[in-house]
Formats: sequence, C-alpha cells, structure tokens
Amino acid sequence: MAGLIAALLAPLVFFPPFALIEARLFDLLSIIAPPRPFPTSVEVVAIDEPSFSEIGQRWPWSRELHARLVESLRAAGARVVGIDIIFAEPSTEEDDRTLASALGPDVVLAADDVLTKLDHGIQTTRVNPIDPFLDADAKAGVASVDPDPDVYLRRMPTQPDSFAAEILRVAGEPAAPPPAGALIQYFGPARTYPTVSYYQALDPEEFLQPGRFKDKIVLVGLSLKAATSTNAGAPDTFPTPFTVTTRELTAGVEVQATILDNLRHDLFVVPVPRSAVLGLLLAAALVAAALSAHGVTWRTGLAALSVVALIFLGTWLALRFGRVWMPPALPAAASLAVFGARFGLDYARERQLRHAVSEAFSRYLSPELVAQLARDPGALKLGGERRNLSILFCDVRGFTTLSEKLKDQPERLTGLINRLLDPLSEAVLAEGGTIDKYMGDCVMAFWNAPLPSHDHPLRAVRAAMRMMDAVTTLNAALRQEEGEHAPQFAVGVGINTGDCVVGNVGSRWRYDYSVLGDTVNLASRLESLSKEYAVSLILGPATAEAVQDDYVLVELDRIAVRGRATESAIFTVVAPASQRRDPTIAELTQLHAQALAGLRQERGDEALGLIVRCQSLAPWLAGYYRTLMRKIGRTPR
Repeated sequence: MAGLIAALLAPLVFFPPFALIEARLFDLLSIIAPPRPFPTSVEVVAIDEPSFSEIGQRWPWSRELHARLVESLRAAGARVVGIDIIFAEPSTEEDDRTLASALGPDVVLAADDVLTKLDHGIQTTRVNPIDPFLDADAKAGVASVDPDPDVYLRRMPTQPDSFAAEILRVAGEPAAPPPAGALIQYFGPARTYPTVSYYQALDPEEFLQPGRFKDKIVLVGLSLKAATSTNAGAPDTFPTPFTVTTRELTAGVEVQATILDNLRHDLFVVPVPRSAVLGLLLAAALVAAALSAHGVTWRTGLAALSVVALIFLGTWLALRFGRVWMPPALPAAASLAVFGARFGLDYARERQLRHAVSEAFSRYLSPELVAQLARDPGALKLGGERRNLSILFCDVRGFTTLSEKLKDQPERLTGLINRLLDPLSEAVLAEGGTIDKYMGDCVMAFWNAPLPSHDHPLRAVRAAMRMMDAVTTLNAALRQEEGEHAPQFAVGVGINTGDCVVGNVGSRWRYDYSVLGDTVNLASRLESLSKEYAVSLILGPATAEAVQDDYVLVELDRIAVRGRATESAIFTVVAPASQRRDPTIAELTQLHAQALAGLRQERGDEALGLIVRCQSLAPWLAGYYRTLMRKIGRTPR
C-alpha cells in the first residue's frame, strides 16, 4: 500500500502547478526565525514619497541630481554606491556629462536582460547604461530578477555579473554565483534594512547622524508605496515570503540588498534534487506503513500527527541550519495518505465485521437489540461477567415418538421441527431475549444479557406464553393442511431467575456466548418437571416472585434445590393479572392452596375433594390434578 501511494504521488514531483504549493510552504517556513546577518554594512537610499515632496521634481529626476547624490555619498565615506536605476537612454547632454563626471570605479549601475519570445526561440537582449557612464569607469550589473508564476520573488539571480555580485566585486568581496534554482533567504519584511530618504542622503550632514555611510555599501532605488494593496502592484516592488503575513510588498532595491547578503554570507537556500524528493516521499510512506502495520488506534492518530510534525520540523531544521530546502508537501501527503488508507481499510473491515456480527446476532437477538448493540458495541462485554438472568428452556413433547414415525422421512422431520422452532424463536426475540442454543428439539434462551433488561423475568414469562400460543396456531395449521392425522405438537417450558456467569464459553478454536451456573441447571430441571407435573410452564421461585403482580400463579409443589437446606416452591401461570378478580380464578387459587395444604398435612379425603373441584374449575390443569390424585393414592371415578 505504501509503494502504491508513493507511485501515485510521484508524478506530482514533476507537475509544475504543484511546485507552487511547495513554494508557499517555503515562504511559511523560511520566515520562522530566519538568520539575521546584522549589523549589516548595507544602507538603502530610498526614492520615496517624502523625497518627491522635498525635491519637487517629476520622475524621472534629472541626472544632475543623481550626480550630486553620488558625490554626497562618496564624501560621506561610502565604499560602493549601487544605483538600481537603468540609464539606458541619454537625457540632456549637460546632465549626462555631469553624472558621468561624478561616476567612478566605486559606482555600479543597473543593467537589464530583456527576454523576447520569437517563433524559433527566446532572444536575450542586454540593456546597459549609456556608454558615457561606462566610459567613466562605472560598472554595470544585471538587476533582472525572475519571479515565480505566482509573482513572488524567491529565486536567486544566477548571472555571474548580477547587480549584487558586481557590487561585491567592486567592494573587494567577490562571490561565486549560486547554483541554479537557489532560493533567496529573506531576513524580514519591507524596510528591514537601514533606510534613509533620497533627500536626506543629498545632505547627510544636516539630516543624518555623522558616519552613517562610513565604509558602507549604499544601494539607491525606488521605494514607493503607490499601491494600496498587494494585488495592485507598485513600481519595482515584489511580494516576498513575508508578504504572506504582512500583506506588504518589498522594494526592488531592498531585494537587491537581500540578494547581496545572501551571496556574501552564503545564506541562499539550495533545493534538493527531485530524486531526493522521491526518496523522501517513499521513506515517509514506508514509515507510515510501519507505524500502522498493526491497525489504526488513537495511538496511530498521534503517530500520524507526529510523523507530519517531524517532517516539517526536519524540513525547517535543514532549511535554517543546512541552507537546504527539502519540500515537505509530498512526504507529508504520502504519510497521511498511508495512514488514511489504513484507516479506510480498517473502517471497511470494521463495517464488514459489524455487519457480520449484526447478521449473526440477529439470529439470536431481536432486531432492536442488534441495532442497540451496533450503536453501542461497548454494551457487549465479552470474557465473562456475573449477572442476574432469567433462563428459559423449551422442549417439544413427544418428539422422540414423532422421530420414530418419520425415521424414513428425514426431510419431513426436519421440516416440521424447523417449522416449530421458527415461531418459538420468534417468541423469544419478540420479548428481547437472547437465543443461547438449539439442542435438537429444545430451545435455550436468556434475558438481561448481553444488554440489560430490568424486567427480564416478566419478558421471559411473556415469551413462554407466546410460545404456547404459537404451538396452538401451528397445530391448527397442520390439522387444516393434513387432516385429523396431522402431527400435533406440545411444549414444556421451564423458567428460572438468578445469578449466572455469562460470556464467551468454549475453547480457543470455538466458543459461544452462553451462560453457566446453578440457575441454568434449575431452569433445565423445571422444564423436565413440566412433563412430570403435566403442565406447559413451570416457574422457579425467583421468577414467580418477580411476575406475581402481572400473572395469577398457583404453586405446583416444593422441590429440593441444590445449595439450599429447605425446599423451594415451583409455580405455573393460571391467567393474566387482569383476571385475578374473576370468580372462577379467585375460587381456583383459594381451593388450590387449600388442597396443597391438605395434601401436605395428609388429609387425603379433604384434599381429594378440593382437587376434584379445582379440576372442574381449570380443565387445562387436569393432567396436573390427576398427578396429585396419584400422590394420595386415589383416582376419581
């Protein structure tokens, strides 16, 4: 993945518009704590607005005025005077003669290289000062600069006779031309260099402190603020990296002073070759791949931010102390792309896994619970925890006999059992239960895990009632389909409530989300006892206590429970609580309790009469009452 991303980003190294992004990053980084070659030996004499006001001449000024300036600066002790004005055309003969007489080997005049596009190529024309000035032994230096496509001035002039290089040569400090593509290191915004107005330099004894120009290199040029914004432009002014923060342009003469100090102190910045950028791009992608090899976490996010921060910090350190420019845009983009791609892959896998988990859980949980788990996966605690659960076991009665009858028709047998298990499972899911497993013709389910349910005993009992209704509906459908000889189903349900351990149970090769504990064992035992007591539903004591306000219950018997010294009562549901005041139900519950009391106190005749009466009141419990009659050794006629 890292190699693919690096290969996709590599063409941007050679894409010219992308170079503008790198150039803007250079602007931002190069102005952070830039080097300061100060105190500098360069002074700027600005042809500015105050000078126009004081001198009172229209531009271009007379060359006699420039001659006075050169003589004034020479008298003030200037080592070299560089005039960033191109005197390419003659003016009046007298003014030209006056300026020529003032010039000498300590003066450098600006020249220009004009590029003209022709059909067969580009023609370069050198525009020099007029011959009388060069004959006066003044030197000429090319003041041309090459702005980038966004008009920002960043490139060092590479001509060996550039304006700044010629000034240094005259000053006795010759400097080798910078390599092609070298970048200017700016030291500050406009007016960073010591600057005086032109009219002040004409009379330094009156306007300036003594020795201001002593042994200094003095550059003279336009420094006007005619523009009100950087978009409007101004005469001989340029946007520089500091324009990003100050919104101000820098005068061309101050740019020349900056170029001069770049040459003198070797402060210009050399960009690394494109092959090195490609190497940095690949290295950043590989580092990001190594840091995200084990998936994306919050630590990976910190690592991504750290990698990007280190790329920019390393770029700044190389720029500031090594004078080397390593564009950070593509390495940073590569690292972020690798981290982002890994995050995207992990997110897609997570979505796929979540979908698979939801699909799997939807077979055991209700859709509402699955949706809640999807919104809050933290609610599913794996690994085992202790909880109070309601456990339900539901077994199909007579399934062994049916299996024997249909042993030669396995497809019909599995079709019938699946047809039965479907509504039984639906009853569990409708009440928010979790289907633990299918054991042949038996269904095991529980409530209050993995998501909490405060009324889990009531939900379990309601699910059992739904199951019995579903069996009645299925029997009617089978009878309608196959006639009187159609198979008829019955179920026995046992429900118990208590503390269990719930979580992943199994081996490292296979495990299930299940429950363990005595509560589970007792629920299974209650389901088995439902056959012995000939009832469809038996509730454990804790379940009965929890739902006694919602259903009319009757005690079936008392059984020994593991871990308890006394026997525990078991119950079945007679009717919903809304029928509690029904005379038949009220009489049944009263007589049933009396019958059990007489049975336990060995008052057989009295108990028998009560049982017979209860049997007539609750024909659906006839099998149970026959069981009680057998216990007292009598069977009614």
